[in-house]
Amino acid sequence: MRDLLNSERFQDAAPPEVYAELLDEERYLCSISTMYRILAEHAEVRERRNQLRHPAYQKPELLATGPNQVWSWDITKLRGPSKGLYYHLYAIIDIFSRYIVGWMIAEVESAELAEQLIAETCTKQGVPRAQLTIHADNGSPMIAKAVAVLIADLGVAKSHSRPHVSNDNPYSEAQFRTLKYRPDYPERFGSLADARSWGRSFFNWYNHQHHHVGLGLLTPADVHAGRGETVRQQRQVVLQRAFQAHPERFVTGPPRPAKLPEAVWINPPKASTSQAAPTLDLADGPPGAVSAKPGTPHFAGAELAALASVDTPTIAQPTDLPYTAISGTEDRATLRSDLSAVPADGVAGQSRCRQSMALPTTSLKKELHCQ
Repeated sequence: MRDLLNSERFQDAAPPEVYAELLDEERYLCSISTMYRILAEHAEVRERRNQLRHPAYQKPELLATGPNQVWSWDITKLRGPSKGLYYHLYAIIDIFSRYIVGWMIAEVESAELAEQLIAETCTKQGVPRAQLTIHADNGSPMIAKAVAVLIADLGVAKSHSRPHVSNDNPYSEAQFRTLKYRPDYPERFGSLADARSWGRSFFNWYNHQHHHVGLGLLTPADVHAGRGETVRQQRQVVLQRAFQAHPERFVTGPPRPAKLPEAVWINPPKASTSQAAPTLDLADGPPGAVSAKPGTPHFAGAELAALASVDTPTIAQPTDLPYTAISGTEDRATLRSDLSAVPADGVAGQSRCRQSMALPTTSLKKELHCQ
């Protein structure tokens, strides 16, 4: 039976086909299941044609214990003024501090723009060589050769998500969700200048005003600049004062501000004991809130003043890049030569000052050039 199945006549036919043809010839040798059993005993139940073998992709496991150790970047589309017209938002986020270290809105999605954004963001943040890892998915700009060469020249390690696995880039995806679920996020942007103006407002709010639950209700700017522990100590003074004024409201003991995570992972190993996201410690909060552990020390008088005056190390402020204009034929893909761009946009994102920079009072209406 095996010789017949492997004969030139039936070598490309499945057992049901062989069974049917033999019956039409008034021959019965065995059942279909027996044919499969005979083939299985010799490891011959498989696709006989050459098949594409996908490699076993390794799950990226990235750890950050401080700012500027692991960045994640991605591109999302923003709806333009008409159907089928989109603007492209490039955003780089520090996974430890959730700080948007660089962003850009352009009319096209290209490796050249990504290369410019990454280079100037690294310079702006003052990242030394062999310290940073940049993680991205497998989009065309992310895996482009020009970007890979640039990252190697900067002394930066690169990491990519596994194909068709969205969970490998969670911080960028979560940040884009926050962006598109803001109450003032429009259905469509009227122009590129409109999109950039909204982006300046959003990223200023996100970095300097948004109290992130994953950061113990601190802002990304506070964590990125190393001010997190100072802010926590100031909050502890306020909570201790409230406890001393009304101890009956805190039935489980003095309240404490949430802690900062000591380590942040992309795909933590199963055996990892990294600290999870902090949980709010509000003794007079809603039912189910985690309370302070027994034995929490009391602070009073001089001890509270000492807590508030503790100095914590801060990260050196990176130097801002100058905004340089490019003369000649305008490249509509870049920010630098676009009339609606301002220094706060930069190719490396917003400046560190909180003051918003106004757009020019007049702007030119441009035609859409399609290649």
